[in-house]
Amino acid sequence: MSPLRNAKWSRREMLKQSGILSALGAASAAAPLTASAAGLAEKPAPKHTLTHDGDIHDNLFTRIGVRPMINGRGTFTIISGSTSLPEVKQAMYDASFFYVHLDEMMNGIGAQLAELTGAEWGITTTGCAAATCLATIACIAGTDVEKCQVLPFIKKKDQVIIPKHSRNPYDIGVRMVGAEIVEVDSVEEFRAKITDRTAMIYILSGPDSTSGPMSIATLCAIAKEKGIPVFVDAAAEEPRKPNIHLEAGATLVAYSGGKCMRGPQSAGLLLGDKNLCKAAYYQAAPHHCFGRALKCSKEEAMGMLAAVRQWHKRDHEAEQAQWLSWMQHIADRVKGLPSLTAVVSPAHEDLSNRCPTVRISWDAKVLGITGTELAAKLDAGSPRITLAGAQGVRPGMMQSAIGVTSYMMSPGDESIIADALYAAFKNPGTYKDPVVPSGAPASVAGHWDVSIKYLRGTGEQQFVLEQNGGTVTGEQHGEHYTAKFEGVVHGDQVELHSVMPVPGNPFRCTLKGTVQGNNMSGTINMGEYGDATWSAIRA
Repeated sequence: MSPLRNAKWSRREMLKQSGILSALGAASAAAPLTASAAGLAEKPAPKHTLTHDGDIHDNLFTRIGVRPMINGRGTFTIISGSTSLPEVKQAMYDASFFYVHLDEMMNGIGAQLAELTGAEWGITTTGCAAATCLATIACIAGTDVEKCQVLPFIKKKDQVIIPKHSRNPYDIGVRMVGAEIVEVDSVEEFRAKITDRTAMIYILSGPDSTSGPMSIATLCAIAKEKGIPVFVDAAAEEPRKPNIHLEAGATLVAYSGGKCMRGPQSAGLLLGDKNLCKAAYYQAAPHHCFGRALKCSKEEAMGMLAAVRQWHKRDHEAEQAQWLSWMQHIADRVKGLPSLTAVVSPAHEDLSNRCPTVRISWDAKVLGITGTELAAKLDAGSPRITLAGAQGVRPGMMQSAIGVTSYMMSPGDESIIADALYAAFKNPGTYKDPVVPSGAPASVAGHWDVSIKYLRGTGEQQFVLEQNGGTVTGEQHGEHYTAKFEGVVHGDQVELHSVMPVPGNPFRCTLKGTVQGNNMSGTINMGEYGDATWSAIRA
């Protein structure tokens, strides 16, 4: 039997060989083997053709019980962002046929991104949040192998300064490294809080950071005096050339690939200082550092590069004109319905999510359907349609609205959406006001010990409630956060609303339940975090 068949290759032994493989890669680059020298027969490359299988009603998703949708809402990750360009699909498909040394690939991509974007260097990442994380690690540890290996147990530079207006759910990319967040709200506070522990400044691009005393340019100038790198999160923005943030003095800027660039949904870009970009890649897969989980495959990397190339070839004025015509088509289709107005807005000046939209408003007492009822009707329809910003709840808020966002739509979607809206307004169905329990409101005032049973785990909270007839106020003392309650009691039914003040990511809670003396129980909805059940005992 061949010795190779008896060889037992473990993952550990493979890792031991990685240095040899890297050396072989370098040697082959200097003196590549020919096919015959490697003992391989030369064959013509096979021809492959991409085909599209299925439609909105029958496709690989419907065959596993998932209903795809017509997207008029936006490039939200939860509904899979935008659709990738044909050139991106082709690049990802072509890349899948070859083995490459990933370090060599990223060096090639870095040079291409520098040429295309005007930045000093660039890398592809697994999304903008991953770029944020890798940038943070690069600013903390550089390529110091010992510092890399002890993360997140940071010994020296362990703080990242973030203006309060820049706190957002995506600064998890900073927090996951273990860095301490230092919030500032003025230039004076910013200067005072820069210390030897400051590793990086994080700024979320947007209206609050493009002008005024806390603008990106102002903070970059101060940071430069102190030698502190500045990272700008420009996830949903257009990557203009020259880059406006690097021109303003930023050290690094990151973008999502799956939004306006229409690259792979799980890809992104980190652009700017060459050494820091290379350090960020050093911290990511395939290297065994803190960012090992942030693996950007050859398919995603080459697909992202293709998206950047196409961005600089696309006719953006023509795209905006086409999107505007789609929004006008939708507005014209529903125009003339009683109480309804449809306002088409061209693309705004902000580079984030820059595209035309239409906002449709109406009186649900006239048309018989509220905005939230309309959204549910379209979501349940065939084809399934999702739209933006539904407003209107019976019986207290009958003035209703819904919006359509254009730039992730495909040709023909505008007609599908327009016809579905018209049909829903003309034949809304029958809706009734929710039944309000009768009888005197149950007593809920006092201190309550509360258990919340999540899908996995149980949370212990305390409610402190005050009551004035059917109106309830109070406090929700969670395991880590405290929120204010507002609510009502109708008969034995209680409904409470709160906003948990998580820095940068406050989330809403709606609790509904039944009161039985000194006991309450029911359900809690936490938006994207799902539903749970709760029970409470009055202390």
